[in-house]
Amino acid sequence: MKHNSVPMADSSLRARIEPLVDLVERWNDTIRLVSRRDIPELWRRHVEDSLQLLPFVPPEVRRAIDLGSGAGFPGLIVSVALGLHVDLVEADQRKAAFLREAIHRLGADATVHAERIEGLAIPPAELVTARALSALPQLCGYAAPLLAAGGLCLFLKGAGVEAEIQAAEAAWHMTVQSFPSRTDPSGRILAITDLRSKKERGA
Repeated sequence: MKHNSVPMADSSLRARIEPLVDLVERWNDTIRLVSRRDIPELWRRHVEDSLQLLPFVPPEVRRAIDLGSGAGFPGLIVSVALGLHVDLVEADQRKAAFLREAIHRLGADATVHAERIEGLAIPPAELVTARALSALPQLCGYAAPLLAAGGLCLFLKGAGVEAEIQAAEAAWHMTVQSFPSRTDPSGRILAITDLRSKKERGA
């Protein structure tokens, strides 16, 4: 899987994403969507970080599921940039309300599911994404039931990811490709395929 350069937001894409950035800035004092110290660097730390996933999304993907969507990074960014339908899963009711408002402002093709991932009952998708949600062994458990056959997981991870991969491989069969983050020196982008539990019959 080739890692292309980070797709910086051109003027058209930037204009489409700007309402989300504005909303985060306005809502953040009421609902802690991102760290307060991140507000001056929303574009680099959150928008450009999310845009890194775009070169890895296969062109045939038409729908994605974003786990622990929070302020919409990366799920809403992926939806706006690629025109995908994205199911945004966010159990926090206040953050879910924010996401609904953001979808309305952006005109994004997305649906909010204000429930826990474990109880989610929607069809699997060709792409599952997550950012700063949980350690990889647990993340694989969340993603596996929601990933369509032949599908791809794209996870934005921070420092210590190699230990997470080793721990996950004790319980999961998977093909993992790890790429350096272009926005975080300690970060990695994980592209995971062939994900299945080692508890499955014949695994």
